[in-house]
Amino acid sequence: MLQDGIASPEHALARLRLPTSALCDYNIGMYGLINVAVRDLVVSQFGETAWADILAKSEVDESAFIRMGLNDDAVTYALVGAASEVLDLPASDILQAFGQYWTEFTVEEGYGELLDGFGSTLPALVQNLDELHTRVALIYEGLRPPSFKCENVTDGSMDLHYISERDGLDDLVIGLLKGLGKRFKVDVTVEQQSRKADGAPHSVFYVTWA
Repeated sequence: MLQDGIASPEHALARLRLPTSALCDYNIGMYGLINVAVRDLVVSQFGETAWADILAKSEVDESAFIRMGLNDDAVTYALVGAASEVLDLPASDILQAFGQYWTEFTVEEGYGELLDGFGSTLPALVQNLDELHTRVALIYEGLRPPSFKCENVTDGSMDLHYISERDGLDDLVIGLLKGLGKRFKVDVTVEQQSRKADGAPHSVFYVTWA
């Protein structure tokens, strides 16, 4: 166990079926806002009792739900791993659902205008995600977001390169893209071309929308 009752990275990742290299850099962290979103998603779809069971199984401290608090990644991995067990759902399904929910959640948290300022269409916003994260980092000190590089962009498709210090979150990106599609009222399909987990330098997706 880590301090404050937080499950060790190895234990959390074993439940989530992610490689322990996902937490090889202890300084990588996620803000509490992420954990608040995980809680809200679970409560809205499965109820307070399910969330209480997940919180107990994850052994995560309540301090992890301070929106501006910076937590070790092990906290969020533990929550998702516990959710997978309690809800009897694959972690990949939970990550994709969370990715879709995150777009809605950030709007509710007051970031809708910020999103609007970085793109009025799906491809425009995705191409500006790095710039958006740079702006957000002015608010969230110490933020270490992934990088998204777009290639071969057409009116209905692109190759998206997902570059991150973290491992095992490709499904979250797939969900995020589908959530953005919903925001822009287009149907998004994501086909994974390569995976960092399989030894590629980073993960690549072929994204289409209509």
